[in-house]
Order: sequence, then C-alpha cells, then structure tokens
Amino acid sequence: MAYSDTEKNQYAIEGATTLPSDHHGINNAVEIKGAAAGEAADIYGDIQTAEQYGYVQRSLKSRHIQFIALGGTIGTGLFLGIGSAFANAGPVSVLLGYTITGLAVLAMMQCLGEMGTWLPLPGAIPQYCARYADPALGFAVGWNNWYQYSITLCAEISAAAVLVNYWDQEGKYNPAIWISLIIILILALNIFAVGIYGEAEFIFASIKIITMLGLLLLGLIIMLGGAPDHDRRGFRYWKEGAMKEYVGTGNTGRFTGLWSTLVNAAFSYGGVEMVTVAAGEAANPRKNIPKAVNRVAYRILFFYIFGSFFIGVCISSNDPQLTNENAKGAQASPWVIAMKAASIPVLPHIINAVILTSATSSANAFLYTGSRYLFGIAQNRHAPKFLLKCSKTGVPYYCVGITCSISLITYLSVGAGANVVFAWFQKLTTIAQLFTWCSICFTYTRFRKALAAQGVDRSTLIFSAKFQPYATWAAFGYFALIILFNGFKVFTETPWGSDGLTDFFTAYIGVPIFFGLYAFWKIFKRPKFVKPAEADIWSGKAALDAEVWPEQIPRNIFERFWFWLC
Repeated sequence: MAYSDTEKNQYAIEGATTLPSDHHGINNAVEIKGAAAGEAADIYGDIQTAEQYGYVQRSLKSRHIQFIALGGTIGTGLFLGIGSAFANAGPVSVLLGYTITGLAVLAMMQCLGEMGTWLPLPGAIPQYCARYADPALGFAVGWNNWYQYSITLCAEISAAAVLVNYWDQEGKYNPAIWISLIIILILALNIFAVGIYGEAEFIFASIKIITMLGLLLLGLIIMLGGAPDHDRRGFRYWKEGAMKEYVGTGNTGRFTGLWSTLVNAAFSYGGVEMVTVAAGEAANPRKNIPKAVNRVAYRILFFYIFGSFFIGVCISSNDPQLTNENAKGAQASPWVIAMKAASIPVLPHIINAVILTSATSSANAFLYTGSRYLFGIAQNRHAPKFLLKCSKTGVPYYCVGITCSISLITYLSVGAGANVVFAWFQKLTTIAQLFTWCSICFTYTRFRKALAAQGVDRSTLIFSAKFQPYATWAAFGYFALIILFNGFKVFTETPWGSDGLTDFFTAYIGVPIFFGLYAFWKIFKRPKFVKPAEADIWSGKAALDAEVWPEQIPRNIFERFWFWLC
C-alpha cells in the first residue's frame, strides 16, 4: 500500500516515531527519527531519500532546554562588553538601555514562542519566514542568521583568547594555541550527538547561573559596605555622573550616551532566541518551549537588569581600567574592577575562569545554533541538498563542519589583537542580530493573519503572545531604529581617518548584506509574497499533535522543585 501526499505529510514525524505497519509499500514500519521540517516527503522527495539523508533527533531533555534558556546567552557581553558602555554613558544610562532593550526582546520572544509552540522546527526562524511571509525573506534571514552566528562564534572564541591572557601577562604563549584548543573542544561537543551538546550546555549554564547569582549578591555586599574595605558606596557613583555626556553636551550629550548603550545591550541579549531554534530537537516541545520562553523575562530581570544596576553602584564609570585597550583577560571586566577596588584578592582569578568557561559555552551554543540554521536553510531548498545529511545520532555533520570552519577567521586575533577583533565582531553580529529580530516580529504579524484567514482561534493555542499585535510593532520599530542609527558617532567625526572608515564599515555593512540577500532571491527565483489564506501553517503539525509524552508526576518536594525548574 502506497502513501498518499496527505499521509506523507501526516507521518513526517518531528520525533522518533514508527509508521503504521500495515503500510507495506514503505518498507514495513520504517522508523522516522526527528524529521526537522515536519514534512520529510516534501523536503526529500520520497521516504527512501529521507532514509538516505537521515534526520535530527529529539534528544534534548527538558533540563537541557530550560538551562539553555536560562544561561545559554550569558556570555562576554554581560561580563566584558558592558564595561565600555559604562565608561561612555554612565550607570543610569546603562540600566535604562538594558531595561528598554530587554522589554523589546521580551516582546519579540513572545512572538517566537507562539510560532515555535505551534510548529517547533530545527533552525526554525528562516522556515517561519518562508512559510508565513515571503520565501525571499526566508532566504535572507536564513543566510543572515548563519552568517551572524558564525561571526558570533568567532567573537566568543576571540573573547576566550583575551581571557586566557589574564594568566599570561608577559605574552609567552601565542593566542593561536588557545584559539585552536577551543575550536577543537566545541567541535567535539557538537559533532557526535546533540545529547552531548545538551549535557555540556547544562553544565556550562549551571556554572554561569550560579556565578551570576553570586556576583549579584557580592554587588549588594559591596554596595552596603560589607566588603573587606568596608566602604559603603551606596549611590555615590550615580551622583558623580548618572548619565554621562557622550557625543555633544547637555541633554543632547546625555541622550546620545543613552543611545550608545542600546547597541551594547542588543549584543548582550544576542542569541536569546536560540532556545526556540533548539525546539526541533527538544523532547515534549509543547510543554518545554513555552516554559523556556516565559523564563526569558526572569533572565532579563535578574541577570541583565540587576547585573547592570549592581555594576553601576560598585564602580565609577570614570575608572580608566574600563577602557584600557591593553587589558589582559578580565582586567577590563567591571566585575573584576569592583572586586579589586573592594580589596577582594582571590575572586578575580575565579571570575576570569568562569568568564572563560562562559565564552567557551557561548561559542559551543553558537556553533550548534549556526549549524541548525544552515540545516534549516537546506530544508527550505535555499542551500545544497547534501547539507541535509545527518549521522546515525541525528547530527547534520556537514552543517556543523562548515559552520565550524568559519571560526578560523578568529586567527585574525593573532595579528590585529584579540581586543580589537572582538570589538569588530561585536558590531558586525549586533546588526545581523537586529535584522533577525525585525524579521521575527514581521513574520509573526503574517502568522497571526494566517491563523485568522484559516480559521484558527488564538484562544485555543497552547501558548499565545501577550499584548499583540501592538507589542510586536513597537519592538519592530525599536530594532529598526537601532539599525539605522547605531553608527551615529561616525557622522560626528570629520574628516574620517582609517578608524572612521572601519567604524562605518562595521556599523553598516550588515544592511547591504541583508537586503542584498533578499534582492538576490527575489530576482533569481521570483517568489511571490505569501498570502495569509495560502500560508503553510499545517505541514508537519498533525504528526506532532499525535505524539504522546509521558507526564512527570513528582513523588516528593524535591522532585516537585526539580520538575518546576526543568
């Protein structure tokens, strides 16, 4: 008995599932593991080809997903990059910048959570864009995301090379050694099985979360005078310059100072959407993804907003160490500066080690996410078909290898200096990130219209975004403004030297890259804009709806807490 197209769609399974044994025309109960796009027959052409290429598998457990959500993007932006923002803008501007950007990111994640719960796919964002809005947008977002995460991977490895220098003050060892070791480590964690990646991120995220909670407590102690120096700082540093003048004077200077923190905040929040990218390989995604998305609010509040607050009350924004280009490792980290000022001698070494672990963790996460974006691009037929090839453990190894090869760019750090190269990567990736967030917001508005046009009541959804569509359009406008004016400082400095040209290039090169990708596919393939009534919101959904995941029933108070946490 042969499958019809409808049956192929129905049994293109998102998890490890067996086709009914009475369908003898398809090799008697062929096991389909993790069909990433939810519609294997349509992607590969037939079931036999699907077997040939293989699938990603749902090997990420609940605790993996929740800890990726909680700690997956706590990286160098919060530990290192935030220092320059304090030096330029002052403590109140940084606090406001992180809070405002956090609210916009939260609105964006609500949109992505609704789409991701409806149909969880690996490397989902370009597929949502192609299905619900415009195939050309899916092409542009897919390649833009892959480029973004590949470069962010370089940024995190470069930051790790900076951090190792903390223990190599005399520069005896070539940074290429540390870069090579980190690349080998993260490749090993990604190439064998997604479960290994999940376990590594669970451990890394646990370290980062515990460290951040400890730093917040330490910040409170230093603020109240409980450190060895017994200096009760209070809000002393707010009085000396709560909102510093950055470009210009008076209110204009303070406003530009605030604006300068927004790009830094966007970089720090970068990768917040990776938990939804992992949805295609998550067990019980209908339960775990909404839980993870909702916890984004807690992460923004506790780690970013409280973190920026306590940094602002523990150190002076005029401290020259914040802008020391020759700083080794975490010497320029505001947390380490605060500890030294409070006469805490041992903790800076521990914090440098934790930040090094954090940078390695972020690099590991960005390699995973970048490879899944490349896999999603191939599923959209926007990349060569060989990229769909997966190992027996469900790893798209060609995607992992190609994405990892981009990390070789990090060796630029050896010649130009790791601190300088990290700053370049930070600017490049932030604009690509903002385009991704804009695309998510726009695609969500099309998804809402598709639901309405095809008779789906949003009140029946497992997870529905709040304050819509107003929050979505507000977030979209906010991200677009940052893209347009992120390099405003360049236009205040004339004539331009080589540094000015470099700043302009890094601030705006992402704009022609994104629109160039969109125009290329629009001209090359001439796809039409997707009409809401024709948007593909169903392919792959029936099989996922049919999945039954065992309910976890806690037997005691400890299991109740663990099930709540994970």
